[in-house]
Amino acid sequence: MPYVTPSHPAPPPARRPRRGGRWSRTISALAAAVTLATGAALLTPATEARADAVPKAAAALERVTNFGANPGALTMYVHRPAALPAGAPVVVALHGCTQSAQIYADNSGLNTFADRHGFLVVYAETTTANNANKCFNWFQPGDTRRGQGEAASIRQMVAHATTAYGTDPAKAHVTGLSAGGAMTSVMLAAYPEVFAAGAVVAGIPYGCGIDVVSAFSCMSPGADRTPAAWAQAVRDAHPGFAGPWPRVAIWHGDNDATVAPRNADELRDQWTAVHGLGQTPSRTSTLGPNSTRRSEYGPTPGQAAVEVDKVPGIGHGTPVAPGSGPEQCGATGTQHFIASICSSYWITRFFGLAGTTIPEPPVDPPTEPAACWTASNYEHVRAGRATTTGGYAYAKGSGQNLGLYNTFVTHTLKESPAGHYTIATGSCP
Repeated sequence: MPYVTPSHPAPPPARRPRRGGRWSRTISALAAAVTLATGAALLTPATEARADAVPKAAAALERVTNFGANPGALTMYVHRPAALPAGAPVVVALHGCTQSAQIYADNSGLNTFADRHGFLVVYAETTTANNANKCFNWFQPGDTRRGQGEAASIRQMVAHATTAYGTDPAKAHVTGLSAGGAMTSVMLAAYPEVFAAGAVVAGIPYGCGIDVVSAFSCMSPGADRTPAAWAQAVRDAHPGFAGPWPRVAIWHGDNDATVAPRNADELRDQWTAVHGLGQTPSRTSTLGPNSTRRSEYGPTPGQAAVEVDKVPGIGHGTPVAPGSGPEQCGATGTQHFIASICSSYWITRFFGLAGTTIPEPPVDPPTEPAACWTASNYEHVRAGRATTTGGYAYAKGSGQNLGLYNTFVTHTLKESPAGHYTIATGSCP
């Protein structure tokens, strides 16, 4: 599908009966207008799949009907391994904009590990009737609150998996890409008692957007709030819930031009505060041949309450590593599945679904060289390395004044420890 242009506008989406009225039509029109102006991938069509990259013999998903009242008008599919054990875990997978459940299944690599380790994958799918570009409505209050809309439909899918497939309700997990990643944040906040853990890929903190305009601001440059404010948004989603809270893994590409990388730091701030942790990592390590940087928060090695994985050299998408090796998975059959590292392998391990036969990655020594970035103040803010107040930029963590917030003032910032930035004064790798 080509990108929508003003000369070839997309047809208006069919109205959902439960969302009639002038406000709904206003939001749809505004979404279309902003899409045309920005071309942002959370709300725009992806390019056509490359025919030579589509995985061969992709297994068709099983469609499930009558899984509940379905107030969000979603479609449920499952991938069921041939020998699914009783009391198996379940992973809910949420696709990105313009994608489908089948595209996400074919490219993300999740089914590889479901077959290897024996868990059910539930693929939720939205439609153009819900959102013109098939995005989960992570920014629309009627779909993000407990007991309402799309969030309630996904909850019903988990419940149905228990009754229909015998999955263990204590071993439910959720993950998603982009708009699906933002919707993963919704599910963890609205239904913390349902999910043991979640993995947000190129997503956004819960409670950031409440309409289309604020959603785009959340995407880029991102919202800068205190950890306490972010945590309160989660607690307000299910008042009275005292825990235990879901564990959360956060994956983000360093070069994401659609959802600013600072969202990974804001997500970290949100969920570390929910868990009563500080924002300084307990452990750091590197993963895979591309040296993805992992930061863990929490007292137990290998079972961190919060984990942040920053993938170098990639933009907006799910990191995959096509191949048949034990740490490889996925395909680059469509846009937003990027050859790098098999994130689904590491997410499966984070969920505790892969056993303990493979040792955890070694912890990096304290002498590991600090990471450095040279960029304008505008880019530092956009990437989450700095914040802006009163027209000036300030290094995140240290609070150093970088000067005017614009594209003309440039600094080299050093990150050490993770999430703490200072102006580099000496040699910097």
